Amino acid sequence: MDDVSIRLLRAEEIECRVAMINEKGLSLLLFKDARVDQKLLDETFTPFGWKRSHQVLDGNLYCTVEVWDREKNQWIGKQDVGTMSYTEKEKGQASDSFKRACFNWGIGRELYTAPFIWIPAERVNIQKKEREQKFYTYDRFHVWSINYDEEGKINAVMIVNQKNEIVYSMDARILNMDTKEAGEKQAAGKMVKKAENKVENTTAQKMTNKIEGKVEDKSKQETTNRQETADKAERKAIRGRGTAQKEGKEAFSGDEESLGATPSLTKRQRTVLESELKRTGVALDAVLNRYHLESAEQISEEIYKKAIECLRKSKSKEAA
Repeated sequence: MDDVSIRLLRAEEIECRVAMINEKGLSLLLFKDARVDQKLLDETFTPFGWKRSHQVLDGNLYCTVEVWDREKNQWIGKQDVGTMSYTEKEKGQASDSFKRACFNWGIGRELYTAPFIWIPAERVNIQKKEREQKFYTYDRFHVWSINYDEEGKINAVMIVNQKNEIVYSMDARILNMDTKEAGEKQAAGKMVKKAENKVENTTAQKMTNKIEGKVEDKSKQETTNRQETADKAERKAIRGRGTAQKEGKEAFSGDEESLGATPSLTKRQRTVLESELKRTGVALDAVLNRYHLESAEQISEEIYKKAIECLRKSKSKEAA
């Protein structure tokens, strides 16, 4: 039995309970229930490799969890006492003593390394009973993701409410994420679950990066699609005309900004463009890069009009 190890708890196996609440916020405790203990005992020792029993000692209910040791050919037991419950006294003590005995076997022991989890009032709906002068909340919380270090201690945890809004994270940057779009949150959640199931050593920070990247990429995509389409059309037209000449990169030389030879533009257009460049202090290279051109000779009349319109909206370098 020496080589048998009980795995660490997964996010979906951990529950949250309000420990303390006031007008400033509330604190949460992480815990496991008896069903998780039974599942892990079955998973680790098989359903026939463990057993439980209860004993009353000095009026207190104890539970003993025994595991079969094949090497020693005997049962090995660990015992703990339960605490009194406000509802269903006997059942509550039996369940509590069982969970405590399972802690002795190492199931969920990592929860003792959890950080102090405080959720400020602005992230939770806190109400007050005026007569009793007590605070309460109907919000529900669950662990979205969790990660452990090499010693089995919690080094990352993220908690969300019933709306899947992030209310606590060991990384404060995550709290600034936009989680109001349900579709994005669900997609992000699937990514996290998939990472947890397929990659054992994936850290919560890596999963967070995936979430941030997914949301950011989609947001950027919506604002850049039109521009990318227009840029592709312009590059295609330029390649079709076959006017690209690498020598045009030398159109500007020295300290003076000169357009050089631009056969596609009239003399007046070249003069106007050069004047606007000098007025604004914008380099010709910036214009060429903006429209994905390699030389001044590639400036078409259409691009010229766009460039002039943008330059005229810019302040002069003296005003700036």
